[in-house]
Amino acid sequence: MATLAEIRAKLKAAETRTTDSNTGGDKSIYPFWTIKAGGEATFRFLPDGNPDNTFFWVERNVIKLPFAGIKGQTDNKAVTVNVPCVEMYNDGLICPILSEVRPWFKDPSLEEMGRKYWKKRSFIYHGFVSKDGLDEKEPPENSIRRFIIGPQINKLIHAALTDEEYTELPTDYVHGFDFTLRVGSKGGFADYSTSTWKRNTRPLSEEERAAIDKFSLPNLADYLPKKPNEVELKVMLEMFEASVNGEAYDIERWGKYFRPYGVQFDENAAPAPTATVAPVVAPVVHTVEEDAPWDEPAGIVNAFTPPAPAVAEASSDSRANDILARIRNRG
Repeated sequence: MATLAEIRAKLKAAETRTTDSNTGGDKSIYPFWTIKAGGEATFRFLPDGNPDNTFFWVERNVIKLPFAGIKGQTDNKAVTVNVPCVEMYNDGLICPILSEVRPWFKDPSLEEMGRKYWKKRSFIYHGFVSKDGLDEKEPPENSIRRFIIGPQINKLIHAALTDEEYTELPTDYVHGFDFTLRVGSKGGFADYSTSTWKRNTRPLSEEERAAIDKFSLPNLADYLPKKPNEVELKVMLEMFEASVNGEAYDIERWGKYFRPYGVQFDENAAPAPTATVAPVVAPVVHTVEEDAPWDEPAGIVNAFTPPAPAVAEASSDSRANDILARIRNRG
């Protein structure tokens, strides 16, 4: 029988693994989404270290590709692979996956499938945690933390930029102000709708100034996924086709490029992809509908979208075949 000390150690290890899996093991990310309902935290956002960025955040777009398991493995649990949507780099590239998905929203029978493969938007900020809602026992030495913010919280943050009562930037070192994130619950989801900016300005403390001098402000764009090259774009489309078709993830074929979190791979053994797609360069004008081709619920948000379920079997086979036919017959 395990001792009490052994039980406590095991529980602590499990808790640590949960936190690490939610942050990718990166302690600089502040995992506010683990704050329980009724709790709150206060942030002081800082400017981007990139002087060419007008904003104090960058947008990140990823596409989740669900698979019914991993090819050749007996424990066929569903897995998800995240791939970058290249349109977030703002250099004229059109995402080959979204090019296939956009027309689906014109067909009601394909809308649900379109939602599954649409880009998931989040926004990367950084700054100080001036009130810790997690009671972190071992915060990182660098107190400039990173925040991965969902679209609804992002709208609340932007409110200060359009409110004429605010005359200073919230990131100003002397006249800036803090943002209070309040956690509620609604419909089984975390609800951050009561989060708000503080009205009173607060100059940065000596400790906060010292942290900026010591560690400097990073370029937020460095935290975006690496921009895929032409080969990786081909792999992304090939995986997309396989995912829509309900196939298993092929680690031998795609593991060198993209793989589920925690899956290991020998990078010296990977055949070339066969999907044929070239990067498409053209001016892209995004509209509100382009960002979300459906109505998003107001106020309710998860900081991270939960893994997409495995592609449905049987009842969706004919739908998947129709979609794949359109993909392969594109002109």
